[in-house]
Parts: sequence; C-alpha cells; structure tokens
Amino acid sequence: QDAIDRKEKRSETFKAAVHALETDTPALKTEELGRRAPQWVRDNLVTMCMRCKEPFNAITRRRHHCRACGYVVCARCSDYKAELQYDGNRPNRVCQECFIFLTGHTVLEDREGRYKGILEKGAAEVSSRSLLCSSLQLLDKNGKGGTRGWFVIPQDDPLVLYIYAAPQDVRAHTSIPLLGYQVRDMPQSESRHLFQLAQSRQVFTFMADTEELKRRWMKAMARSAAGITHPEEEEEEDAGP
Repeated sequence: QDAIDRKEKRSETFKAAVHALETDTPALKTEELGRRAPQWVRDNLVTMCMRCKEPFNAITRRRHHCRACGYVVCARCSDYKAELQYDGNRPNRVCQECFIFLTGHTVLEDREGRYKGILEKGAAEVSSRSLLCSSLQLLDKNGKGGTRGWFVIPQDDPLVLYIYAAPQDVRAHTSIPLLGYQVRDMPQSESRHLFQLAQSRQVFTFMADTEELKRRWMKAMARSAAGITHPEEEEEEDAGP
C-alpha cells in the first residue's frame, strides 16, 4: 500500500510537471501503468538518473528507459523485470518504483525514506510550481564561456535560485540564495542579453535568449532579493501610499 501511495503521488506530480514544461511527454495515470505504452522522457532532457540521481556518463552509467513509466534511469535502477499488459504480458525492463507497483514485491534497497537535501528537488516538479523557470547561461568570470542550464525560482522557496543541468533532472547541481543581492542591467552587445546579480565581491553574470526573458528574470530576481515572497506584496508595494 505504501508503494501504491508513493506511485500515485509521483504520477500526479510528474503529469503536472511535464505539462508545465511543455515537453510533449504526457505521463500515464497510475492505473494505466503496464496497460498502455508510455511516451519516453527524451534523453537530452536529463543528465542524471531520474531515480537515484547519479550522473550519466558514457562508460559506467548508460541511459535506459523504464518501459512502464518512460523515465530515464541508469542500469542499476532499471535492473528489474515486470510483465506489461500492453506488450502481451511479456517481461520488460522497468524501474524499481514500477516494479514494486506492478508486482507487489518489495526490494531490499528503498531510497524513498531518505531525507531530501536542499538540492534534491526535481527540476520538473519545482518548475511546475515556480515563479519563473527557463534556460539561461551563467557566464564565467571573463564573461566569455559559461554553463548553460535550467534555472528555477520555486514558489515554495522563492528566495533561492536553483540551477539544473537539464529541465528533467531530479537534482540541482547548485543554488544561489537571492536575498540581499542587487540586480544589474548590462548594455546589450553582440545580441547578448546580459544581466548580473551582485553582492559585495560576489558577482554572477547571466545571459538570456531574448531581451523580454532577460527583463522577466531581472524582475523576478529583484523581487526575491528584496524578500518579496508573494505577488500581492509586490502589488501593494507598487501601489504606494
């Protein structure tokens, strides 16, 4: 029953998250697992296993798809077989969660009871309930190269910027507390839409794909930096006395 409850919760969260991200990968309802073929989460949307959160690499951690839910998982997390009705009840590779749900069996290793750290919030889950989320590039100190990733300010943690390598990753690789930072505009040059977060000697430079997206991020970050956690607070502040 615990496994069923967990699976139902995950299914609803995943369905809402994927719809919000517009990835064209609709999630199956819990009762449809094994009865209907899932649409697989695209490989290029994840950089780590969607179950154990370990990064993928070309040698030791290859990508596999669970044939029941469509998640991208590593070999260890998909080392299970379950009969799937849509495939003539033939055994198929499935993830641990689907194996438990479909077979009713238990496994020795259970990661569900482990406490989730601050970075272990899935990108899809927080993006579906975010103040703002999109792809951005965080430039290095010389302003030339940098890291492109998926950036999210969650509704339930509006004073923190979470940075993911990809929009379906289940763990952020870093976060930036926004409170107290100053948001600086930078002149547009060579079609680069740049802005900065600055506090004391710490400066982060970001590049957005468009000027409109840049303005949206500057507004969202300025609100978080000022400690405004609800939209109505911002409206009251804008109205003035």
